[in-house]
Amino acid sequence: MKAKSVYSMLALAAGAMALTQSAKAQEVVYSDETVSVTEFTCDPKTHYSSNWRDNWFIQIGAGINQPFVERTQSGKNNYNTVDRKLMTATYNFGFGRWFSPYLGFRINALGGALHWDTPTDAAGLNGWSRGKHVNLNAELMWDMFNSFGGVNPDRVFSIIPFVGIGGDYMWDIRDSQGNVPAATNVKRYKSDAYKTSSWTLPVTAGLQFRFRLCKYVDFFAEARASFYGDNFNNVVVGDAVEANVSVLGGFNFNIGGRDWKAYNECASLSQIAALNNEVNALRGQVLAADQTIAGLQSQLPCPEPKVVTAAPVSNVPLMSTVRFTIDSAVISPEEEVNVYNMAEWLKANPKENVLVVGYADKDTGTSEYNLQLSQERADAVADMLVNKYGIAKSRLTVKADGSSVQPYSTNDWNRIVIFTQDK
Repeated sequence: MKAKSVYSMLALAAGAMALTQSAKAQEVVYSDETVSVTEFTCDPKTHYSSNWRDNWFIQIGAGINQPFVERTQSGKNNYNTVDRKLMTATYNFGFGRWFSPYLGFRINALGGALHWDTPTDAAGLNGWSRGKHVNLNAELMWDMFNSFGGVNPDRVFSIIPFVGIGGDYMWDIRDSQGNVPAATNVKRYKSDAYKTSSWTLPVTAGLQFRFRLCKYVDFFAEARASFYGDNFNNVVVGDAVEANVSVLGGFNFNIGGRDWKAYNECASLSQIAALNNEVNALRGQVLAADQTIAGLQSQLPCPEPKVVTAAPVSNVPLMSTVRFTIDSAVISPEEEVNVYNMAEWLKANPKENVLVVGYADKDTGTSEYNLQLSQERADAVADMLVNKYGIAKSRLTVKADGSSVQPYSTNDWNRIVIFTQDK
């Protein structure tokens, strides 16, 4: 055996051992068995995520509110009806965040003056009273259109129901003349001493209609109702539940806009399959290297070398190949490293020439189309060697075999360009 050949084989064996270690470092368990693509399952649902700094908003608005207090269901004791003269202005400020395209939350504050009819006895009404209040709520919001119509951050119109709970503080409760009302025969809260302030815990529900003006600004119109206990205005008469109904309009300012990153793991199955094929090919090379090492070890110690003149070798396949995705002649960043390696080899061997042969998968496309596609693949590789890595065009011979020749028994492996030494 020639000493040079032995040293070359040992170098190949060392490279194979390094490849084995690399393969083991990238996998938890090493096995000679082929990995099947059917082992991979995926969730077909699209998932959305965003940075915690995105999808915040600030809300500013104003409108009117009408309290409903001291109501009963029977005849003359129906103490309060809707009286438009008692509607007052209300002002709104809130902030919140959409933590998914479907659900969000906000902290919402409303405040202003309230006016209502004042009952003095069971026979009817006598004047009206007023007070000031501020309402602070934590509210859960639901984007109906994203839930039923698909996620679209550019949707012009959305309907958003919301519910919430919070606290309401009313103060400066007085009659229409500005006086603190005296005790009457109407039952007061806790005692006949009329209080000028109250704390209550309302439950709120409503609908917001959102109109997109641009990426950062929305106009909204909102109808909401807050429900209180009967002591809302410190008069306990009629139904046990009182309410304050508001209609608002204003603007949402979207901090950073509205945007979501979509991910569907099923879209990655083709990439996983390609990686499986590469892993299986590497395992085959490792197995062949192990067999070579075993053969070399069986020949030790080596006999004295004999000088043999080697005949010229032509069309010797080289290690580097360039793989392509289905129906594509675009070189991916992952495969460009193989073009780079080929360029480096040609620079290190300036007397060598290379045959660049393109192939296509016979299971997809007609023979004529596949011949054209394989030509485009071979041209793309040759152009990158010449224009990007400075290889002389005269050192390259470009050839297209289409799908008439299939170098691999697995058809989708044949979307490939193979380098061959051209003597």
